[in-house]
Amino acid sequence: MVVYNFKKITVVPTGSEFIDIVLSKTQRKTPTVIHPSYAIARIRSFYIRKVKYTSQNVHDKLSLMIQEFPLLDDIHPFYADLMNVLYDKDHYKLALGQINTARNLIDQIAKDYCKLLKYGDSLYRCKQLKKAALGRMCTLLKQQSSSFQYLEQVRQHLARLPSIDPNTRTLLLCGFPNVGKSSFLNKVSRADVEVQPYPFTTKSLFVGHTDYKYLQWQVIDTPGILDHALEQRNTIEMQSITAMAHLFAVVLFLIDPSEQCGYSLEQQTNLFHSLKPLFAGKPTLVVATKCDMKRIEDLNPEQKALIDGMESQIVTMSNMTDEGVSFVKETACDKLLDARVQMKVTGKKANDILAKLHVATPVPREGERAPTIPESFIAARGRKRDADMDMEEEDPEAHLPEWLRGLNSVEWKKRYQLKNDDWRFDNVPEFINGKNVADFIDPDILERLEELEREEETREDATEELSDEEDLSEEQYETVRQIRERRKLLIATLRAGKGPAPISAIPRKKLVESGNISDMEAHLTSLGMNPAAAVDRARSRSQSRVGRKRDRSSDIIGDEGVEKQLKSLSKSRSRTPAPGSGLKDAKAVKKAQVLARAVQKVRNREARKGEADRHVPDLKPKHLFSGKRGMGKTDYR
Repeated sequence: MVVYNFKKITVVPTGSEFIDIVLSKTQRKTPTVIHPSYAIARIRSFYIRKVKYTSQNVHDKLSLMIQEFPLLDDIHPFYADLMNVLYDKDHYKLALGQINTARNLIDQIAKDYCKLLKYGDSLYRCKQLKKAALGRMCTLLKQQSSSFQYLEQVRQHLARLPSIDPNTRTLLLCGFPNVGKSSFLNKVSRADVEVQPYPFTTKSLFVGHTDYKYLQWQVIDTPGILDHALEQRNTIEMQSITAMAHLFAVVLFLIDPSEQCGYSLEQQTNLFHSLKPLFAGKPTLVVATKCDMKRIEDLNPEQKALIDGMESQIVTMSNMTDEGVSFVKETACDKLLDARVQMKVTGKKANDILAKLHVATPVPREGERAPTIPESFIAARGRKRDADMDMEEEDPEAHLPEWLRGLNSVEWKKRYQLKNDDWRFDNVPEFINGKNVADFIDPDILERLEELEREEETREDATEELSDEEDLSEEQYETVRQIRERRKLLIATLRAGKGPAPISAIPRKKLVESGNISDMEAHLTSLGMNPAAAVDRARSRSQSRVGRKRDRSSDIIGDEGVEKQLKSLSKSRSRTPAPGSGLKDAKAVKKAQVLARAVQKVRNREARKGEADRHVPDLKPKHLFSGKRGMGKTDYR
């Protein structure tokens, strides 16, 4: 699990790049068209918007930069000291502090110039104030160029750091240079670290991962350390010191008894004793490497005394022949697991955990309890056996499965669950609540339904035949036959759901008004039907209320008066407001429409250039498109 992921820090631009990014975004995201003919309030808001947008854009980018870089007081002490060793804690805090100060100053500049812009009396004055505000912001950003460059270098270096989890199971390799630390890392993990026969090949921390007892372990390879004072150690050595001081891990101190690393065994033991305070409270394992060249048994008494004085478990291995490599890994992992368990047991949390645990121990009974069977179960089992005997004696189909036996058998009647148990063996009644039970059980119901349908079809055919076909001519008879076939076809199509929706019939009143009574009469005559009754009925209902009123009043007020009365009626109807509008009369409706048009701004569809359109003062500025001056030319670009 990666606790700190420094690879997600955003790239820090330089001062000039920062200015270009901010001003370009202001130009793209804010209106660019303004004219002196605009109202002064509109001009002020135009330039105030530009100043505020630029200030907010700078504020957001600087805030993101400050938030993404880790604060040394909030991260693990291992990473805090490592960053102090690599980048100098004071310089790092100073750079972030300067950026924070610049952010506050830019916010104050925007606030001050927005106050001045509120009192700008002309387009020129407002434009110059905006120009001054943006210029001061850009000057402040230019002054932070060194801080931006430093933080970009820190970001790049942080992204290259290995992802070390300070809280997981860890094997920490340390010792003099060229004693076999990187080779051991390549053997036990999936890492691929460069290995060379000269010292200080490893200049930074490297991490590999391995598995042991279905757990994931991380193995950290540290740079070599020399035996001298702490003040004399360089940045490379201080990385190892930081890891040993802050990581709770099993420390594997590697020594070279053959002294092929270039350092004597005495120097190596002295280094172990000088670093021993850093190993306090951590499991330690001394590993003698290159045992294929020289073993501990082959050392002289003085060298053996030096190794015995290290007071730690000593194991041997050889990276060349893989002798003892797996044993060293297993021994180190076991020591760390035991140490972690011991630390949890002796810690404060162990008491809280043990207080929540309870191991229950069953208490043995004084005597043995005999098996008991409930009486209800025995009674039910007895009833079942009696029923089986009855089935065998009375039912000739007792050998068949239960679902094939007769429903009226003794077995089924004994299983009936009725309100009164005495009713179980009674015969089934014919009448219940005044209704015949046989009416609800009719085995011939489908045959009767088919018989009724056949009877209905026979009656329909007889009804169609009983018509006035004897009085019709051959042409009329053929027309009637076609109409009936067409009708049957339409009915079948509509029932199947495949035909169009039926067309609603036109009222007779509309037929009279449109002058279609004669067409209806001709159509009915062509079908061989007598149209007299239908035409009289349509004409009797065709007289409207207005027409009747006109007939009654025409004798009194004349035709001209009737026309005026009709016009007044139609005019008053048109002025009546729509139902549900909530307005009193047509005058109120008209007034509401006028107010709505005045309040709602009509969208401009004339395609004119507005404030939000980007304005390019010069499509081809000469200073960008003219080349260098040749020999003998003196005109400026």
